[in-house]
Amino acid sequence: MKRIAIALCALVAVVLFFPLNVQAADATIRKGITFDGVDASGMTRQQADELINNRINESKQSEIIVNCVEGKSAILKGADLKLTWKNTGITSEATLVGNRGNFIQRYKARKDLAINGKDYAIEYTIDDAAIRAFVEDQCMIYNNDSKQAVIEKTEDGFSVIPGEIGINIDEEEAVNYIKNFVINDWDGKSAEIDLPVQVDDPNEMAADFSQITDVLGEYETSYKTSSADRSANVANGCRLVNGTTLYPGQEFSMYDTIKPFTIENGYRPAGSYMNGLVVDSIGGGICQVSTTLYNAVLLAELEVTERNNHSMIVTYVKASMDAAIAESAGKDFKFVNNTETPIYIEGYTTEDKKIGFRIYGKETRPSNRTVEYKSEVLETTPAGPENIIASSDPVGFVSVQSAHIGYKAQLRKIVKVDGEVESDEIINKSTYKMVPRTAVIGTATSDPTAAAQIQEAIATGSIDYARSVANAWKALANQAAAAMAAQAAEANVNP
Repeated sequence: MKRIAIALCALVAVVLFFPLNVQAADATIRKGITFDGVDASGMTRQQADELINNRINESKQSEIIVNCVEGKSAILKGADLKLTWKNTGITSEATLVGNRGNFIQRYKARKDLAINGKDYAIEYTIDDAAIRAFVEDQCMIYNNDSKQAVIEKTEDGFSVIPGEIGINIDEEEAVNYIKNFVINDWDGKSAEIDLPVQVDDPNEMAADFSQITDVLGEYETSYKTSSADRSANVANGCRLVNGTTLYPGQEFSMYDTIKPFTIENGYRPAGSYMNGLVVDSIGGGICQVSTTLYNAVLLAELEVTERNNHSMIVTYVKASMDAAIAESAGKDFKFVNNTETPIYIEGYTTEDKKIGFRIYGKETRPSNRTVEYKSEVLETTPAGPENIIASSDPVGFVSVQSAHIGYKAQLRKIVKVDGEVESDEIINKSTYKMVPRTAVIGTATSDPTAAAQIQEAIATGSIDYARSVANAWKALANQAAAAMAAQAAEANVNP
């Protein structure tokens, strides 16, 4: 009997304390186990895999109605998501719950299932690029950008034209929202969601326009010596800047405001600086617009964020008081409204060819405080020897450009309070090239005598002498052409 008792005890110990090895492929899933809430009781691993795969396939047939902007919607098809199942090991793990370990462990696991159950979350992956393309192509097309409220100068002051409220979808926010819904909240069936939108009401700040009452800075320059085409460019640039409103913290770019430099945008070919020469370009003269505004901005004490001097000195302002614009060189004139209220820029031209800008805002500077700017020439470089450039133009062509003295200069800002200097600082330094008097002389001719004389004249280095030789050959060419025309006319009369 004693031996039998010992054997029974050993058998009980084996049953109670030694684990039972059950292969996942042979086991079935215990009651209480679900996958994303779907009961999988009694299923094998293969059957559970099939259950989840069928659910994914059903999801691919579903559609999600995505509400975009102001009643406009788009349909996101499940198939477009390229839905896949990531944590495929959960079905194998589920078959072991309550089926592995010793008797006590299995009993405890089954009791826990009966009371609490166990749900496995299915982890999905989706194609981020597909969602982004959906947002860009089918949702963001309904975006309504806000239109800034604008202020207009009238004879009686200012009038406000209300802006338009903008409602927009942010691409990144929308992509993340859809991904989060599909992965965490979607049951795979047809659904409807509302994308988050951003509302921009420009009229909230437009109320500040009532504070635009004072002239903060104004400046004029003259272009009375300009050609008709250059004058037209100055007036056109002024027109494009006129009426600009800047909110606090907003940056102004002269280039962005007046581009493109095309005939369609009101510009004409006129002289401008390029590589030390004056050449015709579309929009020539536009730098006088930016220069005039620059000086008004200085007097208004707005924050200048970019300013470039010309390559050569200009005549309509003193040294270091210019602000060049050059598309090819990447030069721009920029400034920021560093006041606490909006500002309004008024641009105008006069019949006697003056261009001016007034900057309106709210004056907060003390009345006993004054600001002035002083141009200082630090160094000059005299023009060098005359320069003659031989060109492929016909003999007789001559183009002469005046010499330009080189300068190094700086601009000082002097602030006075009650007439006493409070501060004196250098706000910019400028270097202008020295350019000698230069002539472009044409040398193309079939007459060897003319070619030789033109080359000899160029070799002297004297622009005036070379020009006289060129003019003489041009006169001979004109006489020859006139004689040939007369002979042709006579031949037509007396055939």
